[in-house]
Amino acid sequence: MPKCSFCGKEITPGTGKMFVFKSGKFNWFCSNKCEKNAIKLKRKPRKIKWTEEYKEIKGSGKKWLKKH
Repeated sequence: MPKCSFCGKEITPGTGKMFVFKSGKFNWFCSNKCEKNAIKLKRKPRKIKWTEEYKEIKGSGKKWLKKH
């Protein structure tokens, strides 16, 4: 199963898009949201909070409360 090139989520069979560049390189996208963020808006997944890459770099995003 391919993973989305932008958000890192696994793509279920029968869904998603494959975008092929002129150079022969291709990217898989799970949704229009991911495709537009990557290609049209040229955003980096490490800077977008809902992507897997951001969560790996910055942590899960949840604030853990210390028990006193």
